[in-house]
Amino acid sequence: TGVDLDFEFIPAELADAYVEFATAMANRLHIYGLTLNISLAPKISDDQPGLLYEGIDYARLGQAADTVLLMTYEWGYTYGPPMPVAPLPEVRRVVEYALTRIPAEKILLGIPNYGYDWTLPYEQGRAALSISNPEAIELAWRHGATISYDQEAQSPYFYYFTPEGVSHVVWFEDLRSMQAKFDLALELGLRGVSFWTIARPFPANWLNLSSQFAIDRW
Repeated sequence: TGVDLDFEFIPAELADAYVEFATAMANRLHIYGLTLNISLAPKISDDQPGLLYEGIDYARLGQAADTVLLMTYEWGYTYGPPMPVAPLPEVRRVVEYALTRIPAEKILLGIPNYGYDWTLPYEQGRAALSISNPEAIELAWRHGATISYDQEAQSPYFYYFTPEGVSHVVWFEDLRSMQAKFDLALELGLRGVSFWTIARPFPANWLNLSSQFAIDRW
């Protein structure tokens, strides 16, 4: 039905070129009745520094696109320190900024369908293991770990020890954290939500999602 542009690490000097490319892509797609979605790094200001952000012009890319996907995840990431993948206050900041540049009816809230398992103590450069949300719950059960819930971040987590005595912490998503993000999308009148990635099973979430939203299968 269309094309998704997910170009990342665009330097500031290529911002205009990216907008021109996206506009040309949209014009060509529209000839054939197809749509353009652009995935956007999670900015909170026009002049936000960093290679992920400087070449991404929310206003002009939002104008070129039929829809945009805010990649509101990866605060906790493979090589970073342990923390929630998508803490709700940070997600809200991105969406509220996006709404000043892009119409709400074009915006899809990106939601992570995964978590990370970090070895403790954290060492910079050591990769965390990416796991599915059901795998996280199974891991907690297998190690007799108690799952806690961070009310500010709206994200579940737990600690466990391997048989060798190595400490781990896992941050992931469950139905509570998913619902918090659904509620945010509804509160702010967004077009909807989108997941990275649907390739990992989470049956309970799909049931909950379909009870509240009409599902577009692109």
